[in-house]
Amino acid sequence: MSLLTQKSAIRRTRSGADFGKVAVLLGGDSTEREISLLSGNAVLAALIRRGVNAHAFDPLDRPVQSLVSEQFDRAWIALHGPGGEDGTMQGALEWLGVPYTGSGVLASALTMDKLKTKRVVVGAGYAAPDYAVLTSPADLPVALERVGLPLMVKPASQGSSVGITKVNSAADMPRAYAEARAVDPIVFAEAFITGEEYTVGVLHERGLPSIRIQPATEFYDYQAKYFRNDTQYHCPSGLDPGAEAELQAAALAAFQVTDCAGWGRVDFMRDRATDKFHFIEINTTPGMTDHSLVPMAARQSGIDFEELVWRVLETSFLRERK
Repeated sequence: MSLLTQKSAIRRTRSGADFGKVAVLLGGDSTEREISLLSGNAVLAALIRRGVNAHAFDPLDRPVQSLVSEQFDRAWIALHGPGGEDGTMQGALEWLGVPYTGSGVLASALTMDKLKTKRVVVGAGYAAPDYAVLTSPADLPVALERVGLPLMVKPASQGSSVGITKVNSAADMPRAYAEARAVDPIVFAEAFITGEEYTVGVLHERGLPSIRIQPATEFYDYQAKYFRNDTQYHCPSGLDPGAEAELQAAALAAFQVTDCAGWGRVDFMRDRATDKFHFIEINTTPGMTDHSLVPMAARQSGIDFEELVWRVLETSFLRERK
């Protein structure tokens, strides 16, 4: 059976007993631990309300091998960032034989690295902002000349906008580089697309309604994503049917070309001058907090939070060994 066929054949169930004993993996030791705990506890509560035999499991407190000794049947991965979203945990679960939610080892490792993901998506023929890799402070003038201002300086492998800075002047480049370099050895500068930000959730290989994000800050940073109450979310996004169809197709194409599966979220910027959508990144384990985007888009489709969590858990059936 081909991978695409497997992806299109997610098993559905209405019985919590079919899932067995479920570990909700949450917390961990990444810079996104705080958000993972919020996501994981929300997921855990929803599963319990639906009658699933679910339990919290923090890899910071217990070795992952305990999943086997404690007889867990599958895992709902709510870990964000390195160690949980980058293929490491997925690989460990594959080795242990524990089915898990979402994308596999390859897709998780690839999409955790924004730079490598960009190269794959651009190589497949899709639009993304111009960029320059920053290997040392000596690269900063070259990046400024190639990419131009304003630009974004990003660590390659952090999520939740950790370590990202918008740079409006050349004088700000050294500080932005240092902040990104402090959390990741691989840093790049990316052209800032002036326009509106959109995101498309993917569930069971279908796109959810797009969301237009309107932050009160200069860009959609960590605080705007999780804690500020003045970020505006528009769902429906206000796109006309043709543009919505174009964005949905681009999101699903990016999802497929990076080998993602089950569920996730794809982010874009739309150039105000050209109306062209530019791919930004893929998140294979999106947040599940009260500020999170996939639950918002799911609600617009008539899927409440408990049903969303249930359907994500169904993606673990793809990982069962035959």
